[in-house]
Amino acid sequence: MNTKQKTYLLQLIDKFQKGTASNEEISYLTNFYLSHQNSKEWPIEIKNKEIIKEIIFNNIKSSTYSQSNKKSKIRFLGIKNLLKYAAVLIGVLFVTIYFFDNELFLKNEISSNKIIEPGKDKAILTLEDGTNVALEKGKTYATENIKSNGEELVYDSEKKENNNHKLTDEASNQPIAYNYLTIPRGGQFYLVLTDGTKVWLNSDTKLKYPVSFTAGTSREVELVYGEAYFEVSPSTLHNGDSFVVISKMQQIEVLGTEFNVKAYKDETISYTTLVEGKVALLVDNSKEFLVPNQQAKVAINTKEIIDILNVDVDDEISWKEGVFSFKHKTLKEIMKVLERWYDVEINFSNSNIEEVKFVGVLSKKQPLDDILTIIKNTNTISDYEINNKIIMLK
Repeated sequence: MNTKQKTYLLQLIDKFQKGTASNEEISYLTNFYLSHQNSKEWPIEIKNKEIIKEIIFNNIKSSTYSQSNKKSKIRFLGIKNLLKYAAVLIGVLFVTIYFFDNELFLKNEISSNKIIEPGKDKAILTLEDGTNVALEKGKTYATENIKSNGEELVYDSEKKENNNHKLTDEASNQPIAYNYLTIPRGGQFYLVLTDGTKVWLNSDTKLKYPVSFTAGTSREVELVYGEAYFEVSPSTLHNGDSFVVISKMQQIEVLGTEFNVKAYKDETISYTTLVEGKVALLVDNSKEFLVPNQQAKVAINTKEIIDILNVDVDDEISWKEGVFSFKHKTLKEIMKVLERWYDVEINFSNSNIEEVKFVGVLSKKQPLDDILTIIKNTNTISDYEINNKIIMLK
């Protein structure tokens, strides 16, 4: 959490306690609560943190019940029957649904024994000689300059060898050695590059990067496909060398910032979302600068920037915090996200339901059957059928 976000959150909590927060501010605070119950991202400056969380939780319950008689065309995925506060802190976020169309609450029903478990930390590391190394939780891997505990991959800092990032002519003339980190469907992984840049990699993603960066040139990596969140080591620590991400016919140049890039191979649009700092987006002959909370949409086929808009960055990057956050997303869009995380194929027997929109926050730790039951309980689908890893929504 950056300073600006922390300050804003503290202001919201103060207004919430005084009863002066707007509905939009209460919604923001509620979403933060749902997405960060088990994390350490609550500022230490907050006094009586447990009491405040309890108040927010009670507000969610009362708000849910008071609105349950209203009508809406949007289905809401929300929280019901959460565990008591102490249990919530140590337990998994348990998500059910409320919806406005049927004027009632439905209990969360875990019905099928065909449980499809959520994704986990796993990746394939491809070394410069072509060797593939499977990385997964519980298995360690180490070389002279690489270490992995199965949940993250860390390269030794190049500062150890080049304290001032000055290489000899002989070293700089050596061919650059590249590694690849491939995250399969149903996986995720965390990577620290030699310059200290941190990268979170989502399911079905592949990143190409040098084993070490060359001083005096841009620090360049390639998002071959997929989605990644970058927390870039500032250029001020690397003699001004900028950091560049190449992805889907575009370049993203930064000096030190945090941003998210989504460019899946089965989608026609790539999305670059800036969280903090400043980036320059180069597409064909166009160059656009983004400021925090802006997202650029680029048409991959035509190689043009089709839109730059303000977005809620928390929704865009919630995946790295273990949460699905959907804001007015269609059922088809949601199923595409679930396909990657649970490594399944999801089909529709009725195309009319594909465009039904949802709003809500769900935990990535849930078995898929839980989420499908939640959606079924909205009456959007009449049923679903699981056949191995092929799912039909009816």
